Amino acid sequence: MLRYPKRMRTDQHQEIEIKLRVADCKAMRASLEGLGFVEIVRRGLEQNRIYDTADGGLRAKGELIRLRAFAGQNVLTYKGRATVGKHKEREEIEVVVETSEAMAAILGRLGLEPRFRYEKYRSEWQRPGDEGIVMLDETPIGTFVELEGTGDWIDRTAVALGYSEGDYLNLSYARLFAARCVEEGRVAGDMAFEEN
Repeated sequence: MLRYPKRMRTDQHQEIEIKLRVADCKAMRASLEGLGFVEIVRRGLEQNRIYDTADGGLRAKGELIRLRAFAGQNVLTYKGRATVGKHKEREEIEVVVETSEAMAAILGRLGLEPRFRYEKYRSEWQRPGDEGIVMLDETPIGTFVELEGTGDWIDRTAVALGYSEGDYLNLSYARLFAARCVEEGRVAGDMAFEEN
């Protein structure tokens, strides 16, 4: 069974990250291996539900509650309002929960309901001794690399992967998906693979 590495302990920290569009997933995996990165969490389906009040109160404040199932674990996450500059930075508090059904029931009792569902196939990569982590995400709207670590680490890693600051994306998958739906002239629903 896939398991989160030790970094997915119950914790609170400032998350600093960017996303980068990936043209060729296989080539990106080869680039990561060539730079000494090791796949620490094998590719697997990640399922996410964003919870909010009926009137979208959390979203209006720039906050987020997410329930994620990935790598054999269920993780409840709170994210605070983001500060967006070159990198996106925000408070993140995560806790592993035993069952997503029980947690969903608790959230419902608190007046929160699932507002958006999104899926991706994710693998996680880290270089021995590095403080940062690379997430390779295959989504219904394309493939992306998420770099999470210190700002300096993110910038160095992006350059090593052939990107520049002009390639940085600081939008959530929900916002990227909404923008894609507007481009295609369709109503945004959930960002899920058809077979799921």
